[in-house]
Amino acid sequence: MDPVTSALVILLAPLASATVIALFLRRQGALAAWVSVGTAAVICALALQLVFNGTDVSASAVWLSFGSFSISLGFKIDALARLMLFVVGFVGFLIHVFSLGYMHDDGARARFFGGLSVFMFSMLGIVVADSLFMIFIFWELVGFSSWLLINHYHEKQSAADASKKAFIVNRVGDFGFLLGIVWTYWMFGTTNLSELAAAAPAHAGMISAGLPLLLFCGAMGKSAQMPLHVWLPDAMEGPTPVSALIHAATMVAAGIYMLCRIDFLMVPEALNVIAWIGTVTAVYAALCAVTQRDIKKVLAYSTLSQLGYMVAAFGLGALQTENGLIAAGVGAAMFHLTTHAFFKALLFLGSGSVIMGCHHEQDIFQMGGLKGKMPVTFLTFTFGVAAIIGFPFLAGFFSKDAILYLAMSNSTPIFAILTFTAILTSFYMVRMWKIVFFGEARSESARHAHESGLSITLPLVLLAGLSITGGYQAVYGQLAGVMADLIPVAHGSAHTTILVVSIAVMLLGSGAAWFFYPSAGEDALEAKAGGAFRGLTALKESFDTIYNYYVGKVQQRFAMLLNFLEQIFLAGLIIRGLAGLVGLVSLGARALHVGSLHAYVYWFLLGTVLLWAFATGIF
Repeated sequence: MDPVTSALVILLAPLASATVIALFLRRQGALAAWVSVGTAAVICALALQLVFNGTDVSASAVWLSFGSFSISLGFKIDALARLMLFVVGFVGFLIHVFSLGYMHDDGARARFFGGLSVFMFSMLGIVVADSLFMIFIFWELVGFSSWLLINHYHEKQSAADASKKAFIVNRVGDFGFLLGIVWTYWMFGTTNLSELAAAAPAHAGMISAGLPLLLFCGAMGKSAQMPLHVWLPDAMEGPTPVSALIHAATMVAAGIYMLCRIDFLMVPEALNVIAWIGTVTAVYAALCAVTQRDIKKVLAYSTLSQLGYMVAAFGLGALQTENGLIAAGVGAAMFHLTTHAFFKALLFLGSGSVIMGCHHEQDIFQMGGLKGKMPVTFLTFTFGVAAIIGFPFLAGFFSKDAILYLAMSNSTPIFAILTFTAILTSFYMVRMWKIVFFGEARSESARHAHESGLSITLPLVLLAGLSITGGYQAVYGQLAGVMADLIPVAHGSAHTTILVVSIAVMLLGSGAAWFFYPSAGEDALEAKAGGAFRGLTALKESFDTIYNYYVGKVQQRFAMLLNFLEQIFLAGLIIRGLAGLVGLVSLGARALHVGSLHAYVYWFLLGTVLLWAFATGIF
């Protein structure tokens, strides 16, 4: 199969799967599941073929034309896109397999797997797109499919609210993204990525910070950066495989991928803003994660924090090396995006295995003692925790150190904040790990916990393997190709400094969690640091409080005012004209006829007074 055909099959196969499920398999959940999983397997195989062959694909065709303006859809598959194809294809396939077991008893399996196929189509469209217009089309489809999957348990009000929140918050970021795309077209006369990359150097002095920052708004929504981060923790209302696929490995990574796609449009002022937004998001989310009791909420805030790491890495920009200036921000961000997809998908799927084993209990303080009852989940989950906290020689160790080295080289304040964030990451992850798996069972559901079947445990084992090996050149270099050359690598004293700092923060955070938290079923932080704990809880809730106040007290009232003005002046006077005026007069006259003798007497007296005043010349 030639590369263009392979790319076309990769893109259209999940759309065909979703169509077949929607039209013919809505009541046949088992068959729908296998159709979706089989499609994911095809995508994975073709993506691996493109990756290992190192094949570039470039093709385009006009989709719409309006005079001299046209929109083309096409493929741009290079080293960056191949790496992302592997992440979406391989991790997505494992999550599909996991879903076979996790959703086995769900009455709406067909709708769920149809939604997964729609999402895969949307996400793959972003990855292979050759223009900003095409990215935006699939960007919006990703928002739709995310809403569909978060809202899977639509009979729960919390799930319905979470899906609407995700959809609306993402639309806010997407509005800025769309303005940035329009600005790009106005400035360059094209949104084709290859043409933009060729034209950008000639326009370097003309690009203001506003253009890349508007484009960054899209990443703020999809990758949940402050202040558009509020949707991600609530999105945990969706099934756990959805959390793993959308909110750990793929959709939230779309913003990082998009930034790396347009790095040639960045200017230093914009990169500085992006770096600080990512840094603040990283430390804020880590502080929020410390107080969480829901196992999926801990991982949700962890995802927010790690996404902040990636955004900060991108914003830190280029690095001067012995071989010249390299796009180290792109290299470090994509490196951590890839390793994070491995260990965070593992952690989310591991949490799903725990939730299933504990009969859908999600409170970590109602668990405990699962180490012996769920040995495969425990072992693989342990590797995931070790990878994310930067345990030496696991995948997260290499990618996190690359970001810390880049920060140390380019910005000391950001380096200090990200180092503190790494301490918090070790603390809350080891806290969760110890409370869930060690000690005695603290509820009936934990006492009767059990390991799940092969469809659950096999993806955990494979992802654990990638969480161990994914940071090595032999693995990542093969997947990333020339992208691997952009990773910032410390040498000499800088290497020693980063290594010492990395191990120190891991030991400090994990050691504090291990000794601070007893095996009893209480939150030691809440018990021993009540004021600080309540402060962190208030920090978590502050944004929702502010947004709820703004929507209820400001935006809704302003909308009501606009609606009133539209009904009276726009629809009533301007559009309907004299007929509208007569209608308003008739409404007023009709309001006078209330059917009450007392009211008519008052109107009679008022008319008499007005007539007398007119007759006497007062008026």
